Amino acid sequence: MSQTVEDLTIAYHEDGIDVVKELDRVILSKGAWCTILYRYQEWNRNKQEYGPEKYSIRRYQKRAGEYRQQSRFNISSKAQAEAIVKALRQWTEGNGNDG
Repeated sequence: MSQTVEDLTIAYHEDGIDVVKELDRVILSKGAWCTILYRYQEWNRNKQEYGPEKYSIRRYQKRAGEYRQQSRFNISSKAQAEAIVKALRQWTEGNGNDG
């Protein structure tokens, strides 16, 4: 477990392979609860190559001095990410429905 927000990662290594390769991240909020947006790729064992970029929003809570993941939302494709961005842009620029 990580003690600082900066140490949190989505990267996962197994048998000398980066199974989940973190490409980038943005810390959206810090504190006892923090939120991080990750950009990553997963290793495809059958094809022996990395798959398309994916994105994940993860929430962590700090307890007993360590951050623990509490929830996550995986954005599985570029198209889904673009749809989320479009909706958020409409809402934040006042061009969308109010509810």
